[in-house]
This record gives sequence, C-alpha cells and structure tokens, in this order.
Amino acid sequence: MSPDSLSWSGSWLVWAVLSAVFAALTAIFAKIGVEDINPDLATFIRTVIVLMSFAVILFATGQFRAPGPITPRTWLFLVLSGLATGASWLCYFRALKLGPATLVAPIDKLSVVLVTLFAFVFLGERPSATGWLGITLIAAGAILLAVKK
Repeated sequence: MSPDSLSWSGSWLVWAVLSAVFAALTAIFAKIGVEDINPDLATFIRTVIVLMSFAVILFATGQFRAPGPITPRTWLFLVLSGLATGASWLCYFRALKLGPATLVAPIDKLSVVLVTLFAFVFLGERPSATGWLGITLIAAGAILLAVKK
C-alpha cells in the first residue's frame, strides 16, 4: 500500500463519500433552481458553472497545461463520457422539474446498479456474492421508494 493511499486525500472511499454528499446537495439545489426556469436552460447554466469551476481549479493548481499526446481511443471515450454526462444532466433536471426530488433521486441512483452490470459485461469486473446482494438491495430500495402507495 502506498503512503498516499493511507492519507485521506488518497482514499477513494473519502472521495466517493464526498461525491455522494455533493450529489445529494445537487438534487436539492437543482430542485429549487428549476422551479421557475426551463430545465434545459438550467442544465446549460449549471454546465457553464462546472466548466468555470474546473478552469479555476486547473489554473490554481498549475494543471492547466498540455497533457501530451492523447490517443484517438482516449478522445473517443472522453467524448462519449461527456455526451453521456450531458444527456444524464438534461434528463435529471427535466425529471426534477416534473417530479419530487425524493422520487427522482432514488431512480437516478439506479445508475449504481447499471454501472455494476455494465462493468460486469464490458470491463470484466466481477463483484462478490455480497456485492451482488448489495446491488440487488439498492435496486429494490430505489424501486420501493419510487412506487406510489
């Protein structure tokens, strides 16, 4: 284990938990933010803010420089990832405009289940039996939260 992996800043778990916290705040802030605006325009505004934020971070940390050669395969998958992100954000904001955050967010988190299935099929990742149980429980929980009483 590397020394960096022992520090909080090198721990994938810390970053994953922070991602979940910020994703939760995103849902709340977005739900309030789309109340009086077209959700596509709201997504555009959010995207511009994200772009500006990353530019500031990259400049402030000295990371805004040429990365060296980037392979066509890398470009392809970064472009596909960007398009998928944009589509996800458009759908998410539209869903928040139309429905309650308490129902939209759990369905959105079915992405956890889909990532596991896609990683199994396309990346050859093999969750343990406990992992599959957890994924099944996440799916069942999302469905239970979204089903009307």
